[in-house]
Amino acid sequence: MSTSTDIRVLVVDDQDLVRAGFRTILASEPGIVVVGEASDGAAAVTAARDLRPDVVCMDVQMPGMDGLEATRLLTADPSVDAAVLVLTTFNREDYLFTALQAGASGFLLKNSSPEKLIEAVQIVARGDALLSPDVTRHVISAVAATRGQGAASAPPAAQNPELDSLTEREREVLELLAEGLSNAEIAARIYVGEATVKTHVSKVLMKLGLRDRIHAVVYAYENGVVLPGA
Repeated sequence: MSTSTDIRVLVVDDQDLVRAGFRTILASEPGIVVVGEASDGAAAVTAARDLRPDVVCMDVQMPGMDGLEATRLLTADPSVDAAVLVLTTFNREDYLFTALQAGASGFLLKNSSPEKLIEAVQIVARGDALLSPDVTRHVISAVAATRGQGAASAPPAAQNPELDSLTEREREVLELLAEGLSNAEIAARIYVGEATVKTHVSKVLMKLGLRDRIHAVVYAYENGVVLPGA
C-alpha cells in the first residue's frame, strides 16, 4: 500500500521483460511505488496525465511516438509534475542532446546496477538532476557535432544579455557546472563551502531561467560560455 511520501514511478519501455525487470527492482525499494507501465511514447503521455507519477523512467527508441517526443510533451505540460529519467545506451549522442533539450532531468545507462536505478529515481524525484562526467562528455560531443565546425563556430558568450546578469563568481560556477562537477567538487575548486556553491547554483538557474544543472550544461555550451574541446 502506497503512502503520500512514496515516490510514484511510471515505467516506459517497449520490451515487456525490461519493464518487468524495472518494476521488480523499483518495487523492492521501500518508498518507491510503480504506479503504471507504458510501451510507447503516446501511452506514456496518457498514463502520466492519468496516474500523476513523480518520475517517468523513459526509454528512447520505441514504435510510434519515441521517448524524446514524449519527454518534450510531458515537460511542457503544466498538468504533469513528473521528472523524466531517460534510460539510454549512449549509442546515439544526438538522442542524448535532444533529450536534454526536451527537458529530461536525468540519464542512466541501461546496463547500470539495480542500485543505480533506485538511486537515480530518488535523485530526480527530489528535484535534482542526474549528471555525471560521462553524460557531460557526450553533451560536449553532441554540441560540437551540431555546430559542424566545432569550437571555432561558437558565438561569443558576451553577446547574450542573460549572461550579463551573472556575477563573476556565478559565471565561474556555471563554467564548472559545464564540466560536470558536483557541488562538493566546485566548492573544493573555488575554496568556498558547499552551501555557498548551492546558493550560487540556484542563482545561476534562476537568472538564466533554467530548470536544473543538466540544462545549465546545455546552456553553457550553446552560448559559448565554455567551448567543446577546450
